[in-house]
Amino acid sequence: MIAQYVYRLTQTAFVASLLLLASCNKDLSDGEPLVPQAPAALDEDAADWAPVDASVMTMEKITGIVENSTPKVFNPPADVNSDAYKAELTAIKDLQKNLTKEQRDVIEYWSGGGVLRWNQILRGMVARFNLPPEPNAVGVYPAPDAENPFSDPMFPFANPPYAARAYSYVSVAQYEALKAAWHYMYQYNRPAPYKNDPSIQSLMPETDLPAYPSRDAVMSGVSAEMLKLLFPAAVEEITKKAAEQRNAALWSGKATASDIAAGLALGKSVANLYIARARGDGMGTAGGNKALWQALVDSCTKRGELAWKSLETPARPPMLPFFGLRKDANKGTRAWCMTDADLVQCRPVPPPLTSSAEMKKETEEVKWYSENLTRERLAIVHKWADGAGTYTPPGHWNDIAAEYVQEARYSEVRAARAFALLNMTMHDAAVACWDTKFFYFNPRPSQMDPSIKTGTGVPNFPAFTSGHSTFSGSAAAVLAYLFPQQAQYFLLQATEASYSRLYGAIHYRSDAEMGLKHGQVIGGFTINFATTDGAD
Repeated sequence: MIAQYVYRLTQTAFVASLLLLASCNKDLSDGEPLVPQAPAALDEDAADWAPVDASVMTMEKITGIVENSTPKVFNPPADVNSDAYKAELTAIKDLQKNLTKEQRDVIEYWSGGGVLRWNQILRGMVARFNLPPEPNAVGVYPAPDAENPFSDPMFPFANPPYAARAYSYVSVAQYEALKAAWHYMYQYNRPAPYKNDPSIQSLMPETDLPAYPSRDAVMSGVSAEMLKLLFPAAVEEITKKAAEQRNAALWSGKATASDIAAGLALGKSVANLYIARARGDGMGTAGGNKALWQALVDSCTKRGELAWKSLETPARPPMLPFFGLRKDANKGTRAWCMTDADLVQCRPVPPPLTSSAEMKKETEEVKWYSENLTRERLAIVHKWADGAGTYTPPGHWNDIAAEYVQEARYSEVRAARAFALLNMTMHDAAVACWDTKFFYFNPRPSQMDPSIKTGTGVPNFPAFTSGHSTFSGSAAAVLAYLFPQQAQYFLLQATEASYSRLYGAIHYRSDAEMGLKHGQVIGGFTINFATTDGAD
């Protein structure tokens, strides 16, 4: 199965890149309009879809937590004919009589779907925190501190590996929480308020989905808890957005107060499982220390190679050198669909030796591009720069995917699956690419030839392979699986992203080509999971 998808995506990749034109990035704000629309299908069987990571959460595990905890996470709902439930309906009608413009704006903001909206919010948050620390008075770069997120520099520095991890944890937790919601929604089968009382207005698109527990509240609970872990300096904003989503569900007649309370509790319960996974996934030691950084240099030098070095002044420590595998312990940040053995087996073959004629030729090609940067190629460089202050390359692919998820009119649980698959593969691409980069520790073109002028910023980590290429190859593979009619478009975009790094003179051709192929192989692991998860 992996080989099938890799072949389909690689056969025309590099020829097709010459046909691409640049376009502008979309607005990064979390207020981008989303079209309110009912889902094309309800996906009633979503609770039966396979778990992403059975060691973290299965339906049996979450139902055990919900039903056996003391006190219980939530109780079965009241009967629709009970006085308690009728009082809840009356409360909604009273609220709807006095809705303000601001409240109606909140309803409209969340009407286009919680999964899509939270993905926008997350992209904006990554962009805001994607700022590298500045050196202090003595030329030392202080590291962001999760225990003191408001210090200077603020935590986190949402660089590409951190961002890929953040996108994946939020997306996977949302997906698993919504599958749990589907389980209980169809177990209790309590209709939405506007179904039970025709005098309640339906101010969001109507569906036949049951209301208890509220899927909007599930989304608010799981999303807020995950984001507060990942972006602790933005807790106030995150909390406000989550409350808005719950209020929108209530004010719109979509859920009662008890629907929302149960959903919030369920979302938080699922988040706790993924927070525990995140705390033990190896990210905490990805930065390394001076002794480990020097060991990387020494290992490269012993092979007779020129070791990568920071080209910043003062020299900056390498970016998360142990996000991939560590040679001594063979452990790095935990992947989703790949084992450590998979990472080693799929690691690209070595780049050209730094003293070889092939490396000289590749360096000369980079210099040619630096001296012949046409307007068209410069536009491509800028389109795919995705550097500091942006949503990073993984965010760029989330932005691309959002349009197709919305057009497909997916249910919330299926939309969550699409983003989970996309971000799982880009998380794995980050782990595999960073493993490759720091295994070979290859210098950048402008280190090999300081006369090379770059068309974009030089990232502070080794060259081989290109991160943009690896992210893009994996993302294009998974999106082609999800939206096969657009497979060629995704391939062209991935190829353009890959070549943008050569055009910008910060990567060699081998970095781009091998990174794109590596990414497609990584995408195959996620596709193999998706083809057996029961959702198709």
